[in-house]
Amino acid sequence: MVKCTLCGRREAFFMRLYSGEKLCKRCFQESIITKVRSTISKYRMLEPRDRIAVAVSGGKDSVTLLHIMVEIEKRFPSTLYAVTIDEGIRGYRDEAMEIAAENCKKLGVEHITLSFKELYGYTLDEIVKLTKGKDLAPCSYCGVLRRKALNIAAKNAKVDKLATAHNLDDETQTILLNLMHGSPFRMARMKPVTPITRDGFVKRIKPLCEVPEREIALYAYLKGIRFQSVPCPYAGEALRNDVRNILNRLEEKHPGIKYTIYRSMEKIRPALESFIEEPEMGRCKICGEPAVGDVCQSCQMLQELGIL
Repeated sequence: MVKCTLCGRREAFFMRLYSGEKLCKRCFQESIITKVRSTISKYRMLEPRDRIAVAVSGGKDSVTLLHIMVEIEKRFPSTLYAVTIDEGIRGYRDEAMEIAAENCKKLGVEHITLSFKELYGYTLDEIVKLTKGKDLAPCSYCGVLRRKALNIAAKNAKVDKLATAHNLDDETQTILLNLMHGSPFRMARMKPVTPITRDGFVKRIKPLCEVPEREIALYAYLKGIRFQSVPCPYAGEALRNDVRNILNRLEEKHPGIKYTIYRSMEKIRPALESFIEEPEMGRCKICGEPAVGDVCQSCQMLQELGIL
């Protein structure tokens, strides 16, 4: 029997190839909590009395983050909420909304919802029909509109921080995508904590940014956490899907490569920041949300589609 590296007593069932650790089920679960605590502390993400909203989509990452945040915040006088955006994707989003609500009820967390239909007057499915012949993929529209919806929902809840479930895989994928799109300076803004430099934006934090996706999935499985496993029907059209596959193949051959990419970005970010200036922020003349220029990016998109 192979013993657990950490406790030395129980049988190991999982090996972290990038670290060489062999972990039993209990020590593996504790290591994930410890890693998230360490990330929160390292980047000074939270204060004891924060009002925190967790962005919960219903998928494994966001639902697991909610469970972990509830566990961590037991020791603090913080207030925790869950925020779910219903984009309106037939045959996919209904199950996710139900799973998110079920987990919130189980954990005793207040669940706040906001839909694209309420906010924009159209579901994502309806928006996608209008994008035929456009250069942007559905994910591009969804990403911009969802970020705005999350910010509005968080502001309505009057929270101090919005926790999103971006994991290590998400971060490394975004690094490569920015390079592929010829936008290296965007990486300067890819921070575990977004600074409060723009009025109207809720400060965002990424407690899972140093946890690999497969370890989050394993943690959820061991804890019996119910999450939506069906992928978004629009996900396959995105370049990110190809980058994900490339990185996963590299990780199999070279364990730890994702951490190497992530830490390299951490090292060069200060240099990138020195080359960029924060744009002057105003208010969108259409919706009143923060914007560079007269109209925010989401309203520009909706205008181009003839919605506004």
